[in-house]
Amino acid sequence: MSAAQPARLDADGTVRGYASLFDRPDNGGDRVERGAFRRSLLRRGAAGIRMLWQHDPARPIGVWTRLAEDQVGLFAEGRLALQSGAGREAFELLRAGAIDGLSIGFHTRRSAPVHDGRARRSLVELDLWEISIVTFPMQEAARVTQTRSRTLPARDLSLRLVEAARRLLLPPLAPPLAAR
Repeated sequence: MSAAQPARLDADGTVRGYASLFDRPDNGGDRVERGAFRRSLLRRGAAGIRMLWQHDPARPIGVWTRLAEDQVGLFAEGRLALQSGAGREAFELLRAGAIDGLSIGFHTRRSAPVHDGRARRSLVELDLWEISIVTFPMQEAARVTQTRSRTLPARDLSLRLVEAARRLLLPPLAPPLAAR
């Protein structure tokens, strides 16, 4: 997604993307391992993980309706609360192409040091609290990549590969009840 080609969002504000990618160091030197979210997702479910604006706990902007670990990372699907000021703001900025980042808020339960030159810490188990829509994600490929109506243009080859892997590895979403 770019400012030159803004995203078209459906009126319901549904967004999808990867909030975290496995085995890929972020800008802080952390690398999330496969399975790191498993216990947290079982304990809280999607409804227990908050959707925030720029990690601000005073600015919830919607709800996550589906969170799942797959071979690529933590896939997130949710719906912006378009009746709230912050939800409308996020919707308009996504639609304009001004923002598209996703970022996780968590407590580290278990980690291990890494000395591979790219990562400094391997995150083995995380207690996930929130996923935010942000301007600058710590994990550069963690992006809102799809709305209900269409897939957004990928910024680079790695993001296109992530999306292709998601399509291959995740089962298709059930159609809305009206379409069945």
